[in-house]
Amino acid sequence: MGQLAQRGHELTPRPDEADVIVVNTCTFIDPAKQESIDTILEMAEFKKFGRAQRLVVAGCMVERYRGEIQKELPEVDALIGTNELDSIVAACEGIEAPAGPVIPYLYNDATPRVFSTPRHFAYLKIAEGCDHPCAFCTIPQYRGAFRSRRFESVVTEATRLFSQGVREINLIGQDTTCYGEDLGLKDGLAQLLGRLAQIETQQEKWVRFLYAYPNKVTQRLLDTIAEHDALVKYIDMPLQHASAPVLKRMKRGASGDIFLALLERIRRTIPGVAIRTSFIVGYPGETDADFETLCNFVRAARFDRLGVFSYSDEDTSGSHALDGKVDAATIYNRKRRLMSIQRKISRARNRELVGREVPILVEGLSPETDLLWQGRMPSQAPEIDGITFINDVEGADPQPGQLRRLRITESHDYDVVGTLLASDERVEVPQLERSAELIQIR
Repeated sequence: MGQLAQRGHELTPRPDEADVIVVNTCTFIDPAKQESIDTILEMAEFKKFGRAQRLVVAGCMVERYRGEIQKELPEVDALIGTNELDSIVAACEGIEAPAGPVIPYLYNDATPRVFSTPRHFAYLKIAEGCDHPCAFCTIPQYRGAFRSRRFESVVTEATRLFSQGVREINLIGQDTTCYGEDLGLKDGLAQLLGRLAQIETQQEKWVRFLYAYPNKVTQRLLDTIAEHDALVKYIDMPLQHASAPVLKRMKRGASGDIFLALLERIRRTIPGVAIRTSFIVGYPGETDADFETLCNFVRAARFDRLGVFSYSDEDTSGSHALDGKVDAATIYNRKRRLMSIQRKISRARNRELVGREVPILVEGLSPETDLLWQGRMPSQAPEIDGITFINDVEGADPQPGQLRRLRITESHDYDVVGTLLASDERVEVPQLERSAELIQIR
């Protein structure tokens, strides 16, 4: 979007207005792949009945199915792989892309961006690709080997974002905890977080990182998070399973007992930390006993946030060749049961919050009703965790982007409700160039 806007193209959220439509695709699991295909077919209709002249398909599906897309979807005019993003302008304008070798893509602080998030928070990618051998994952095939952005490039972009009024930066990458290893940095993520926490801002800021790999969570990283107020006390660490045999077949290693020791160390180092994880159920060879081990582990670990994925048997993944495939009905029932266990844990944890005062980042009016505002506690990452609803306000009316305090008055399974307390904070956010999350170019 940034390159197109820089070229002079106008972005529109309406595909019926677009001269060129770009569909960014995912092929990580079957539901994402199907959603990508459905969207391509839906957008192709605008070439027949709308004003669209070109349809461009980008992303991981291009890496995996380039030949099939060219053969089966003649409506598609151009393809952009994950390492071809610099060709987006040529693809949209229908001109020949500059010739040259394809090199692994990684944007930097000089790359033009148009943000699709609200103005008070932003994502900042610090690395691309992955070197882990997880048998169920196809990311290394389509995203390439792990590569970090330069340290000062990340700091420069973060400084600019904060100066533009962003209150919360979320660091992302396929594996953020490996940050800097390829640059020769020891404890690179800890060093980066410490530096970002020290960026001077006119108002309070939040910095969080997502997608930690468990055996890369070092003591220095935990100490750094505990040391700086600006670093959100939140760890997103997908564990995938707790049964040692299943983890071995996943080519991840470890066990539930090892994970419990790690969780204890995290909570001891960072008092009040919120921990989010995710698991895969129905992995090939997962027995009833393996699943019971996972259920018992979840009860013992008492995670703040938890997501469960049904195993997706991708034909290019290492796990596709494994025996012991679990049937769809069993996978469905295991997913429901594990989420039922977590729902009780979440409900109890939220009940413990009633009466407490917590920091909150005000998001805006609730999409569900104009009678409620909503926001997020530090323990709630954008788009993936629960919501904090505001049903009463003391003092000045709330404004999106404010960091205020809230007294929690009600709790539900995954969300809480509270009263926004009085604050003298004024939010002056410079206008940022933003766009809709769907990329349609006019």
